[in-house]
Amino acid sequence: MDLQTSIEAFLGGEPFAVAGASTNRSKYGNKVLRCYLQNHRRAIPIHPREREVEEQACFREIADVPEPIHGLSIITPPAITEGIVDAALEAGIRHFWIQPGAEHGEAIERAEALGANVIHGGPCLLVVLGFHE
Repeated sequence: MDLQTSIEAFLGGEPFAVAGASTNRSKYGNKVLRCYLQNHRRAIPIHPREREVEEQACFREIADVPEPIHGLSIITPPAITEGIVDAALEAGIRHFWIQPGAEHGEAIERAEALGANVIHGGPCLLVVLGFHE
């Protein structure tokens, strides 16, 4: 699938989850969450230590989210990304947007081998959807 088709498939459903969501507005984990919200899309923050991010209930891990997640944005260090991708695949998530700098090669390969739509190595969600401070 080409990049544009991958992006359309990723954005074609809801809700979205943001692994690596942050309460710090200067961090990309916060900006990606706010970008979804600015674009009137449902977004669920995931962070092991936060209870709320941008007035949205925050979940410690993907398995704690009480509804199916359509797409997962990942803004974490690569070593953390690997576990998040594995947990997401186990939860049935098949659309991933791994932000630049969060990529973990083996996790991407595993997800793609299972037929998941994985956007990585390039476009940033903030640019595609449009983000403003």
